[in-house]
Amino acid sequence: MTSSQRAADESTRDPDGEEPLPPFGEMVSQQLGGWRGLVESSIPVVVFVVVNIVWELNPALIASVGVALVIGGIRLAQRRPVRHAVNGLFGIGLGALIAWRTGEARDFYLPGIIQSYIFAAALLISAAVRQPLVGWGWSVIMAGGKAEWREDRRLMRTFIWLTVVWAVVWILKVSAQAWLYWDKQDDLLGVARLVLGTPPYVLLALFTVAVVRRVTRDRPPAVENANA
Repeated sequence: MTSSQRAADESTRDPDGEEPLPPFGEMVSQQLGGWRGLVESSIPVVVFVVVNIVWELNPALIASVGVALVIGGIRLAQRRPVRHAVNGLFGIGLGALIAWRTGEARDFYLPGIIQSYIFAAALLISAAVRQPLVGWGWSVIMAGGKAEWREDRRLMRTFIWLTVVWAVVWILKVSAQAWLYWDKQDDLLGVARLVLGTPPYVLLALFTVAVVRRVTRDRPPAVENANA
């Protein structure tokens, strides 16, 4: 094994160094439903934005929901996991229902705005009570369900401030969408929904992994032994 291969293998081990983890890119891809899941989750929103611009609200609602149903049907026919498709269909369907009842295209995005504020609040609360959601996310996705970080003060502090960073970024991105919502900028709101959707999530995840791995690598031997 070359030195570069050895370094790559070490970078994919969990914080205790017990067993190799899949590459982080693969983990993020799995959580988001793979690259196909990323594309499929964006298609109904893109369809809604385009049809609403060139036509009007009702055709846009019908087209976006119809596309979401087709995507779910194709996944079922191919016997692929439908969890992400079902989640996306629920969000699209709820937004479409609200927009149809109010006659306002901007209300198509309202459930996502509310959901994002709730998520940001949950992040801040979890950090305040020293149960940082980013830490628990790390346990589930990167550490095989282990939570030894709770016994390491440095890692605990790291996950707390990382959780706050996630919350701040979430608040900023959803507030930009909320401003466009209240200003009735329907088309710009659709573009913002796409631009401020997956990209910030991926960047935050990459930043989180880089920080945690650096903190873990720089831990004093006594701390590593205590967590062994």
